[in-house]
Amino acid sequence: MSRFILVGSDGSFEQKLRLALAGGLSGDITTVGPDVLNLQPQEFFTLVTGERPEVLILGPNLPAEDALRLATILDVQFPALSVVLVAESTPELILQAMRAGVRDVLSPLADIPSIRILLERACQVFASRYRTDQPGAATHSERGVVVGVFSPKGGVGKTTIATNVAVGLGKVAPMNVVIVDLDLQFGDVASNLYLHPEHTMTDAVSNSASQDAMVLKAFLTLHAANIYTLCAPLDPVAGDLITAEQVTHLLQQLSTQFKYVVVDTGPGLTEHTLAALEQCTDAIWVSGMDVSSVRSLRTGLDVLRKLELIPETRHVVLNFADTKTGLSVQDIEASLGAPIDVAIPRSKALSYATNRGVPVLQEPIRDPAVRGLTELVERFDPQWRDKRRKLHRRAVVQ
Repeated sequence: MSRFILVGSDGSFEQKLRLALAGGLSGDITTVGPDVLNLQPQEFFTLVTGERPEVLILGPNLPAEDALRLATILDVQFPALSVVLVAESTPELILQAMRAGVRDVLSPLADIPSIRILLERACQVFASRYRTDQPGAATHSERGVVVGVFSPKGGVGKTTIATNVAVGLGKVAPMNVVIVDLDLQFGDVASNLYLHPEHTMTDAVSNSASQDAMVLKAFLTLHAANIYTLCAPLDPVAGDLITAEQVTHLLQQLSTQFKYVVVDTGPGLTEHTLAALEQCTDAIWVSGMDVSSVRSLRTGLDVLRKLELIPETRHVVLNFADTKTGLSVQDIEASLGAPIDVAIPRSKALSYATNRGVPVLQEPIRDPAVRGLTELVERFDPQWRDKRRKLHRRAVVQ
């Protein structure tokens, strides 16, 4: 059995590869000529599975287009295999390689110790993927808190609340928070955080990212508040190509990598929203202080109760709270059939911050809305969860 397969005809690189293996890596290496790139996919797949390799090395001087085409095929048909591309890296090539499922890009001029380290890492990735693919494989016992922000009706400030919650949690767990924009056609997380993402949800659900957490993290955008973001596709049409199953797998991946995952959903109860609800440990239900949004939320909650899709821990937020609307908190609670947990008053500072793309919790601002948002963030503190008998205290609108 060959643990490594090298595709190519560069004798000097093959010699370096064999010396790297001799330095402590077990397993044999089989070299095949570059003509195998011209085989039909099934023929090459038969060759690879017959050899049962762990690492496939696409050697130097291979046509990049043919090498990446082969990598894409193997990523679909043999996802446990670690593929290494030997080429001079450029940002464009690295992005193409990631999308094709390539595990690493190695310079042809790399020294023997560097090659050995890279191959050791590739073997570790294979072992991890292979165990995961086996029937009965153990799943991650610990998952992060997945907070979904929902509202059947648009225009209630849902994205503003989601981004502020993410920024607030970033102060609690720096670099351990990610916000996902699940409004796949018209998401505003990027604009609310003043971001111009290079990668979006389209990249995050690709085959390469779905198989490798390191690749997935490469598609996240870092924000100045020490949080990661995954923004909606730039093209609304691209959102239609993302399936509910991909959303499910993505949130499962992120919840094993981050302590907090905040999901900003689109309006309505789409298949993507329902898929997200199934993964959420917490749900923030947002309503404005108007009859239309209260009725929409009540209807949505009734539907979800019938579907048994309401997470155990829920937080009802009254946004744009104002005593001059003609409605009281008691009126809204009676209509919803649930108590209001947090009231966020109407605020010029909050609107201004949203338009600037700098959430109010990112800067030291004194405002009643800041107090409400801070109170909401505190509800995800583990100590708060130990006092669940005090979960639902009536909110006060000032």
